[in-house]
Amino acid sequence: MQFDEIIKTLLESDDKQVVVDENWAQGRTVYGGLSAAMVFACMQQQVSNNQPNEHRPVRYLNYSFIGPLMTAVPIFVEVEIMRSGRSATQLTAKIMQNDRVCVMAQGCFGIARTSKINITDKHNHHMPLPKKGNFLPQIPKVVPKFLRHFEINLQQGRLPFMHSKKDYMHGWMRFKQRPNGFDDGHLIAAIDAWPCTVLQQLKLPAAASTMNWNLEFPQHQKLPDADQWLAYQAHTEHASDGYVFSDAQIYNPEGGLLALSRQTVGVFA
Repeated sequence: MQFDEIIKTLLESDDKQVVVDENWAQGRTVYGGLSAAMVFACMQQQVSNNQPNEHRPVRYLNYSFIGPLMTAVPIFVEVEIMRSGRSATQLTAKIMQNDRVCVMAQGCFGIARTSKINITDKHNHHMPLPKKGNFLPQIPKVVPKFLRHFEINLQQGRLPFMHSKKDYMHGWMRFKQRPNGFDDGHLIAAIDAWPCTVLQQLKLPAAASTMNWNLEFPQHQKLPDADQWLAYQAHTEHASDGYVFSDAQIYNPEGGLLALSRQTVGVFA
């Protein structure tokens, strides 16, 4: 199944259930970006149903990845509105599988408000647009299967396990097969396609697992068309004792800031 089919199936299910096939596997779990996008889609649907006459875009999302999600096994998404005020709606969500909580999330969706504060365009990049991807090919049992759905062009930094001294990655990304459209759910799914910033420093393959992921959405810039590239720049803020803290900025093709990302990653090496 392609991304749009998975989200459509989930949203149209009465109990918010879907089965994800092994093409979306990331090691022993479902690709984290897909899990996060599924939660977002269900949250967005709940907000729209609760406020049908208002557009409340997502402002932030925070995910805790608690346990692995299996492919080919039913996944359930449960969403609860904690509070819906005049301008913002706060929600919690969890992904369940085999009666176990695998992902916990919190989000905020809010309307734009008139404000005297306007600090924008503090971030930008100067990377040339690529013509095609140059990332890892599909090597069985080595490269995660989910990567077949994305095209990545790495411009600064190294591929994982190249014994590099660098701790940052700059480049571009997009869906390999053009989606039907492009919204914040597609953006979320694409952001997580990049590996942890420090894996390039290792000599040999090692496991790494995202423990917490925080996303913030300025909602100030235009989302790209479905076949356009997204710019990505990630930097390591701190890494020790098997935990990595990294920040990333994501831009549209014109250099407009679309999202801020921070991840806490456990690296088992």
